[in-house]
Amino acid sequence: MRTAFFRSVTLTIIMLVMVGVVYPLAGWAVSEVAFHHQADGSLTANGSTLIGQPWNNGTSINPMWFNGRPDADDPLVVNGVAGESGAANLGPRSKVLAQKVSALVAEWRAVGVTPTPDLVTSSGSGLDPDISPLDAEVQIPMISHSRGLSPAVLRHLIKEQTHGAQLGFLGSPYVNVLALNEALAALAK
Repeated sequence: MRTAFFRSVTLTIIMLVMVGVVYPLAGWAVSEVAFHHQADGSLTANGSTLIGQPWNNGTSINPMWFNGRPDADDPLVVNGVAGESGAANLGPRSKVLAQKVSALVAEWRAVGVTPTPDLVTSSGSGLDPDISPLDAEVQIPMISHSRGLSPAVLRHLIKEQTHGAQLGFLGSPYVNVLALNEALAALAK
């Protein structure tokens, strides 16, 4: 009886150390070595490249910066509103969704942009940090006008920041809005 008790206690301690300490530390070490940037939150000086950042200045669209997809909580506020993450759960026949999208389309047109569907609808998470190259290109006239940069320079900047499909065939090309705006800020210096 005593031997069985000590064996069970010893096995419990060994398993606790293995599963509760060694395994998590090994996972952390591998992630730090192999995927350092991702393991540390993909942080840059201006935020994380994994979460949509706010580029607005109190309005829903800032003509000085490339803007991302709208936040799911309130499509009239561009990415990055602190709080909940998740879909808005508004269906295609929702009058609320139609009103919010119409208002956002009007705001985009007021700054000289004919928005793509992605610029007026939120992603599944509501915090998508990426847009398609087309979403970035339709914003060129707005940014060119507000910053005084040539459209060719902005097109080149978008091309530089465009990432291809993962492994060459998974997904479609995308542009990270934070990285694009950081490159735009560096260009302006």
